[in-house]
Amino acid sequence: MPDVATEIPPQEEEKESMPTMGFLDHLEELRKRIIYSIVSVAVGFFACWGYREQIYGIMQKPIMNALKANGMAEKLVYLNPTEPFNLYLKVSALAGLFLTSPFVLYQVWMFISPGLYRKEKRYVVPFMISTIALFSAGGYFGYRFVYPYALTFLIDFGKQFQPMITIGEYTSLFLSIILGMGLIFEMPILVFFLALMGIVSAGFMWKNFRYAILVIFIIAAIVTPTTDILNMCIFAAPMIGLYGVSIGVAWVVHPRQRAARREKKA
Repeated sequence: MPDVATEIPPQEEEKESMPTMGFLDHLEELRKRIIYSIVSVAVGFFACWGYREQIYGIMQKPIMNALKANGMAEKLVYLNPTEPFNLYLKVSALAGLFLTSPFVLYQVWMFISPGLYRKEKRYVVPFMISTIALFSAGGYFGYRFVYPYALTFLIDFGKQFQPMITIGEYTSLFLSIILGMGLIFEMPILVFFLALMGIVSAGFMWKNFRYAILVIFIIAAIVTPTTDILNMCIFAAPMIGLYGVSIGVAWVVHPRQRAARREKKA
């Protein structure tokens, strides 16, 4: 007589052993993870507050270089006495969030992990490493290439006028570019989860590659702060490359492909 335990598919066995949580338990777990995240960000905020001037010095380096290249005064202005203090608060908070992002992401994973199978929980380390690495790469790409070229173009285009750039306006533009590029570089992570749930597939993404390029250039035209084609292409190029990487990610993690690989091993 065959052993009954061997006839149970692995998926069903995992589903049976998956812990269940009630609605109130989910709320309590969410409250706990939010509190842990807020406390960690607060610690990061106070750690970065002591280096606020150095942090903002790094942030304003692109505009200083652009002003220097055009022979203009290397100084930003403010229109409200409270603006520098509020600016340092914002900068320290964002720097603290970035500093503690591994811990915050771990809290996010700990909240969603009870709803995953045991085999899916092994993605926690790759998820955290790839999320932070891709966001950092996107931010660095924006800081090192996209933003300096955009500022140089804009300052040079209006060099017949005397610029009066406020620290608030500059910081808003800086954060929109850097955070925007960081989020754009998270495309493979988004595709990873969509493909893992079977919503998108590599075949679907490859079949619609031409439409994806059109959408990418539309997004690049909206996000870029200038109107020249060069900066738009600088935005679009990494997005196209990331779309190609995302196709490979979708092929690896899609349920149909995973099932096909299991059949080959069997």
